[in-house]
Amino acid sequence: MGQSVFLGMSGGVDSSVSALLLQQAGYDVSGVNLRLFHNEDLGESQEKACCSLADAEDARAVAAKLGIPFYVFDFSQVFRDTVIADFVSEYEAGRTPNPCVVCNRAVKFGALLQRALTLHGQFLSTGHYARVEQDEDTGRWLLKRGVDRSKDQSYFLYMLTQDHLSHTLFPLGSLRKTEVREIAEQNGLINAKKRDSQDICFAPGGDYAAFIERTVGHPSPDGDFVDESGRTLGRYKGFVRYTRGQHKGLGLSVEPPLYVLDKDPTAGTIRLGPDAALWTQTLTAEKMNWISVPAPIGPMRVTAKTRYSQRESSAVAESLEGGGLRLTFDEPQRAVTPGQAVVLYDGESVVGGGTIIK
Repeated sequence: MGQSVFLGMSGGVDSSVSALLLQQAGYDVSGVNLRLFHNEDLGESQEKACCSLADAEDARAVAAKLGIPFYVFDFSQVFRDTVIADFVSEYEAGRTPNPCVVCNRAVKFGALLQRALTLHGQFLSTGHYARVEQDEDTGRWLLKRGVDRSKDQSYFLYMLTQDHLSHTLFPLGSLRKTEVREIAEQNGLINAKKRDSQDICFAPGGDYAAFIERTVGHPSPDGDFVDESGRTLGRYKGFVRYTRGQHKGLGLSVEPPLYVLDKDPTAGTIRLGPDAALWTQTLTAEKMNWISVPAPIGPMRVTAKTRYSQRESSAVAESLEGGGLRLTFDEPQRAVTPGQAVVLYDGESVVGGGTIIK
């Protein structure tokens, strides 16, 4: 009997091929589908959501084909209490949260990993494109980028602790997406050509503001757009519908173009200004998690990125009292946004990451 692995199976091709590869490697694999919300949580958009009943059935079919046990765990309460609660409160506070980071921390590598260990599993596995290795010199577990840079998901996993990493397997880390689909097709998996989900799972179509308003039970308040001197420029509709760097959808006909600079939930104002005002060379972050090092003793040269879709830039990281981070970039960065994650790299390895506060 091989080592026991609980694998999160969403019904997509990535987790399905992960199951196959783990089985071929001799692990004792159990598939787990997570029920993260109920139909009434999603309103009219439930049929478009990922993690739907149809996705769960795809996961169950793959598990049956491979002959592995399959379970459905209802984590809707912990998802609501952590991911959704954080998402709503952060937007209402004028910040722009990253729900995938919170979900990985609280649900997948929180509640699910704990459940797996309780059931005497030795590992938790997911279909993320990332790698886990152990440093032979220091003994520390390292989180590394996926080989397929276009699919690398290490950015969303920066919060994994040494304990998490010691119990984690990422079977797809050394593969490219095209190879994963080829493996699925060669082995007759039903989702070999299934498209990837691009949306936030609980806000299909990207209408996160409507989700927030439905969750809190009332429309997001309207208020004033103001310029950098505090002069009123016009009215906005729905405080949560705007984020730093936004230009489209402001409804103002002014030249030169204006962008959202910041939001004040207390005053109920959204400050606008020129593109030049969006650029900064420094940021401060909190809730840091360090992976390749316990924490920088002095200034540390890294590369970093402040959103998943961007290429990282060279910077110097310095620890602050209380566990925070000051990051100084070599070149100014555009629209660094409070609430988003900043992730630091040293070559292929994730040094650590945290939540941007300013």
